Amino acid sequence: MILRIINPIETFPPCTFVATIGFFDGVHLGHRYLLQRLKDEAKALGKESMVISFDNHPKTILPTNYNPALLTSNSEKIQLLDDFGIDNCVLLQFDQHMANLTAYDFLKQVIVDKLGVHTLLIGYNHRFGKNREEGINEYIKYGQELGLKIIEGAPFDYNNEHISSSVIRKLIEKGDVEKAKLFLSYPYCLEGIVIAGNKIGRTIGFPTANLAICEKAKLIPGHGIYAVKVIVKGNLYWGMLNIGNRPTMDIDHKETIEVNILDFNEDIYDETISVLFLQKIRDEIKFKSIDELIAEIEKDKEFVIDLANKKFQK
Repeated sequence: MILRIINPIETFPPCTFVATIGFFDGVHLGHRYLLQRLKDEAKALGKESMVISFDNHPKTILPTNYNPALLTSNSEKIQLLDDFGIDNCVLLQFDQHMANLTAYDFLKQVIVDKLGVHTLLIGYNHRFGKNREEGINEYIKYGQELGLKIIEGAPFDYNNEHISSSVIRKLIEKGDVEKAKLFLSYPYCLEGIVIAGNKIGRTIGFPTANLAICEKAKLIPGHGIYAVKVIVKGNLYWGMLNIGNRPTMDIDHKETIEVNILDFNEDIYDETISVLFLQKIRDEIKFKSIDELIAEIEKDKEFVIDLANKKFQK
């Protein structure tokens, strides 16, 4: 079944869905553990599964002074939920009115009266409602009053490590995209439009596609050189990507994201391409000369080629 995107202004008959709620940024392994339970519960009850999420991060409204960069755009999140086999998704607008709702009012007005939820699966130790004051015991009590079954999901750890969106963000910020890939269950991705650069890469034998990232709220990995895969016009290529300010070139030191696509020589200006982060190769450093930089880039290229050959041999 293809995931159905529900308009939040729609109202549904009572006891229609088995649902869970959360922001689900990244739809990572911990989320998938909960979502599998959701699918199992829905199947056992003969009902459709529903993910209730938000089109903006709640922390952008709450008084936390914290506005996290995101692992996934709304469209990416919806695609991941679809790929996982969720039946329905609703993206609520989290605003000050919703932030002020008590847990009881949110369950009654939104979950039961509006969305017609029969069973609500809540992530382990997840809290909602004004000031996040109440927990699972109160939710179960309110559910009984409202005719809503409440289930708390079990905790999830991977090899005794806690997985959360914030943990994955920290990994990506420091460039550990390999471990982030493990926790996400897929490579972290940036989508960008190829824009004109200063064409320095061409002069040293490594032409690059300079990217303007499409989703401004997306998290940018830490500075460094990465082994990546690049999707161009539906085709997949290997590449090496630099995030940083190109200190050896002594130009404007503006942060750029540029990728050298191996075995590729096409004009792709204004094309939208996707970059999948596989592994960090090294930090970005200032070399004593352009020749030293070129020699290091040659090593970077060999690293990517070796990585590609290992992948092909598996």
